[in-house]
Parts: sequence; structure tokens; C-alpha cells
Amino acid sequence: MINVLLSGCNGKMGQVITRLADGFNGLKIAAGFDINNNINNPYPVFTSLKECNVKADVIVDFSNPKAFGGLIEFAQERKIPVVMCTTGLSSEQTHVLKDEVSKHIPVFFSANMSIGVNLLIDLVKKAAKVLEGQFDIEIVEKHHNQKIDAPSGTALAIADAINETLEEKCEYMYDRHSRRKKRGRQEIGIHAVRGGTIVGDHSVIFAGNDEIIEINHTATSKEIFGVGALKASLFLAAKRPGLYSMTDLIAEIK
Repeated sequence: MINVLLSGCNGKMGQVITRLADGFNGLKIAAGFDINNNINNPYPVFTSLKECNVKADVIVDFSNPKAFGGLIEFAQERKIPVVMCTTGLSSEQTHVLKDEVSKHIPVFFSANMSIGVNLLIDLVKKAAKVLEGQFDIEIVEKHHNQKIDAPSGTALAIADAINETLEEKCEYMYDRHSRRKKRGRQEIGIHAVRGGTIVGDHSVIFAGNDEIIEINHTATSKEIFGVGALKASLFLAAKRPGLYSMTDLIAEIK
């Protein structure tokens, strides 16, 4: 049985994971961490990591970038693997996580915890390789009106994956209203839509002469991210220090 320390347990995703974990084989949430302890959970919740005295095999973090430093320090001190699900990390925080922390403990990091989204990324990489030089590429992402960061980390991850596949690298174009000229050949347009309660929608459009190919993923519930995080916890618990992602998890499933 894998014991999970859930960081951000009283947030929306934390509560989704709390509910999902109840019927998830092979793990349980042993403790939670949240600065707001205003919800009754079936496990002890600490408002300070220094006070946490519960043994944990893996940390799942769905909190806030502001909590990053303290959480990572705690994880390294206790040698606990981390499944980092928090979005909106700065480039510096991402660098620390990937290039420094992963040398000491196992780190699972993915821009999106949905297995479906990561399969989409695999598909668009294959499409980009075949269609390079013949099709323009545009990415449109849609999220709820409470999302702060734009474009989404997933949209950027899709763009990065495409760019890594192409022989000629592309420039990311986020806003065209002030740029009064034709679309450049080596561009990837990235567009953000915010409204209502949209959980998450990502479309990759390959627009060519007289034909359009569109690959789309739509999330209708936050549960898909929770399931991905719990599967990542089972995957990561026994791993050696290093950086792991959904690509590694999907490969193991295969």
C-alpha cells in the first residue's frame, strides 16, 4: 500500500483526488497539507509541513506555485518522491525541479496529468513530422473563467513537442492584432479562450491548401487529472531519482 501526502488537499483538485483515492487499489491518502484547514477529510491535515509526522511514500502536489519552495525542501529532506501537478510554475521553478531536484529524488512532472492529452501530444508530433512545410499549425486552448495563466501549460507543451519534431524550428505567435502582416511560414499560433466552466479543451489545427486536419482533446471533468495523478503516484513510488513524465507512464502501461 502506497501512502500519499496530498499537498493542496482542500483545493478543488485536492478534493477530487480525495474522493477518487477512496476506491483506488494500491494506495491511500495518509495525510494532507493545506494552508486552509476548513474541510473535514478522512485523514489528518497539516497547515505546516514541518508539523507533518505521517510517513509518506509519495507526495502529490496540486497546490500553488507559491508553495513550491517549502514543498520541495520538505520532499528532499525526507527523500520522498514528488508528483508535481501544480500549474503555472515559473521557468526558474521548472528548471529547479527538472535539473536539480530530480537528481536527488524521483520527480514526476507533466504539463497535463491526463493520459488522453499526452496521447494527443504523441499524435500531433507524428502529424507535424509528416506535414512539415505543407501545413500551417495553430493551437487553440479553452478553459474556465477562473484560470489565471494563459496560454495553458498544456498548450505550450504541445507547441514544444511539435517544435522538437520539426527540422526548421518555429516562432510562437500569441497575438496578431498589433502585427499588421501576413502569417509567417515558420509560426505556431497559440490562442487562449477563457469562459464559463470549461474544464479544458485543446485543438491542434494543421491548415494546408484545400484541406484541414484537426486533432482535439476535450476534458469534461477534473477527474481525468486526478486519475492520472494517482496512477503517477503508483508508478513513481518505487522509482530511482530522476525525471519522469506521462510518456514514461504510458510506456509502462503498454
